[in-house]
Amino acid sequence: MPAMRPPVCDFGWEAPDFSLPSTEGETVSLGDVAGENGTLIMFICNHCPFVVSVRDRLAKEALALRDIGIGVAAICSNDARSYPDDSFPNMIEFARDSGFSFPYLHDEDQSAARAYAAECTPDFFGFNSKLQLQYRGRLDSAGRNAPTPDMSRDLFDAMKLIADTGEGPRDQVPSMGCSIKWKAAA
Repeated sequence: MPAMRPPVCDFGWEAPDFSLPSTEGETVSLGDVAGENGTLIMFICNHCPFVVSVRDRLAKEALALRDIGIGVAAICSNDARSYPDDSFPNMIEFARDSGFSFPYLHDEDQSAARAYAAECTPDFFGFNSKLQLQYRGRLDSAGRNAPTPDMSRDLFDAMKLIADTGEGPRDQVPSMGCSIKWKAAA
């Protein structure tokens, strides 16, 4: 299956609310995760090789973002019936094994993915403190490869700029990953 690339950032687009169960047993909304200086919503899943290859970096960057007042949450919207690796019980295990310090949310009916127009895993949505979209790019320049000392930290740098100024960088490199696994139309 070819890799998907989401569209570039639609600056100022307002974050849709959601209310989803977390792997920690709570129901979490956008307001629960919004940070003082911005919010990052990530669409990920358990089985995508793009996500699996960066999950340690996701966990580290989320901690660094929290330190600058950015709230973080991840959402899995994949059809778990067709892709059982992405089931809610497997999400709980994946979050624990990955050391996630942020809520990992289950979007069983795929309403959040549709509201955000998420296209791939990982797909990053970086919002300012007013919950206006300012970043929709990649995690870093290493992609699926092992990190290198000279790799750019695109997501962190963009969210730091957003925390400091309320605006994201105008030049953004789209993320790349597996397509969202949509449920068949009923």
